[in-house]
Amino acid sequence: MASRIPIRRRRRTKMIATLGPSSTAPEVIERLFRAGADIFRLNFSHGSHEDHAARIATIREIERKTGRPIGILADVQGPKLRVGKFAGGRVQLQAGQTFRLDLSPVPGDVRRVQLPHPEIISAARIGTTLLLDDGKLRLGVTRKRDDHLETEVLVGGPLSDRKGVNVPDVALPIPALTEKDRADLDFVLEQGVEFIGLSFVQRPEDVAEAKAIANGRAWIMVKMEKPQAVEQMDGILDLADAVMVARGDLGVECPPEEVPLIQKRIIRAARSRGLPVVVATQMLESMISAPTPTRAEASDVATAVFDGADAVMLSAETAAGQYPFEAVNIMDRIIARTEQDPGWRANTDNARPEPRHTSSDAIAAAARQVASTIDAQAIAAFTSTGSTALRVARERPGAPIIGLTANECTARRLALVWGVHPVLSKEPASMGDMVVKGIRAAGTEGFAAPGEEVVVVAGVPFGTPGTTNALRVARVE
Repeated sequence: MASRIPIRRRRRTKMIATLGPSSTAPEVIERLFRAGADIFRLNFSHGSHEDHAARIATIREIERKTGRPIGILADVQGPKLRVGKFAGGRVQLQAGQTFRLDLSPVPGDVRRVQLPHPEIISAARIGTTLLLDDGKLRLGVTRKRDDHLETEVLVGGPLSDRKGVNVPDVALPIPALTEKDRADLDFVLEQGVEFIGLSFVQRPEDVAEAKAIANGRAWIMVKMEKPQAVEQMDGILDLADAVMVARGDLGVECPPEEVPLIQKRIIRAARSRGLPVVVATQMLESMISAPTPTRAEASDVATAVFDGADAVMLSAETAAGQYPFEAVNIMDRIIARTEQDPGWRANTDNARPEPRHTSSDAIAAAARQVASTIDAQAIAAFTSTGSTALRVARERPGAPIIGLTANECTARRLALVWGVHPVLSKEPASMGDMVVKGIRAAGTEGFAAPGEEVVVVAGVPFGTPGTTNALRVARVE
């Protein structure tokens, strides 16, 4: 990777763009990066390992060409709960009728269909609600046997082969990782991706299992998409490295009026811990087929920025949409314009969590305060694992954060973190060398001119994770 990073974002909130059929060509991926994508998401619900390997190679080549660290998020599929097939391909269910879900593989009809998930049948109770086809149909369990469920159709409609099943009322005894997921994890960890998107999380143990597999090779980004995960949010976030507000399934399993409030709760909880938090799903959904977003979608992106999210994400807009570049471009513009608003800065300051009672957090809080008092042009944070930069980012300082690290993986991870401009730099040999490297980076990266001041923070001894204990003020010569 080149030592010079010529591309600098004029915003603090980061952007994730999903790659897919609309964004496979190397020139398209590079155009999306230059337009504003900081992280690229690979969706392992689709595509082969060969497809994903080619995209990873393309991203690494763009990184080498531009000299800017780029993070890669591998989003594993997780368990997919679906009904079986119908003899005619689809049926029409009427409200009030009875409908049976059983284990028989015989193609279904208007009276029954296979539910090839005995765990659901075992866990369900009388009164349990089942949602089919992204919540378009609703069934209530009226009778339970070892091999089937009798239900009443509460909300009817068409139901076709292999449509999804959601069970919002029950914690299912199903692990978050399938055999496919484990094979995908083996592949992506060998490829050296920075983030693993963990689906179907219900309990802290799901996170612990994924972290044991990753063994520090990638950050585990927990997708909060089930009511059970929200109920156990504290235990889950205590283990996670990052968190995603996955509003797709969350919006199916939770009442719509609850989703905005859950989004704010998750963001607050993540921010208090200093965890990077992403808001995802349907942010600019209309841009799958239109060159501009709706006003409501623009407001949705701005709300996530006001709430304090580290990043916002595009899914089908860039993966399968007709206007991937336009979607990235307008999201970049919405974020930048929102952050220029005086109300955004006031809201960010008011929502700042109290520093935790550690010397490391005290130094990070002091760096923000000192930078504000002297009107420093940047805070240069030296970090080996990313913890120093994360602590400073938790403070949401007014000055940009330059995340200096000798670790290429850490630099790529910091591409996700609010306000951090990652730079690869050799480990400082002394405090004096740290100051020199910090002010040099501030100058060459375009943050500070000669005569302007920079706040420099680090952990001493250098290269020791988790020791943020040094602060200096330096002037660019």
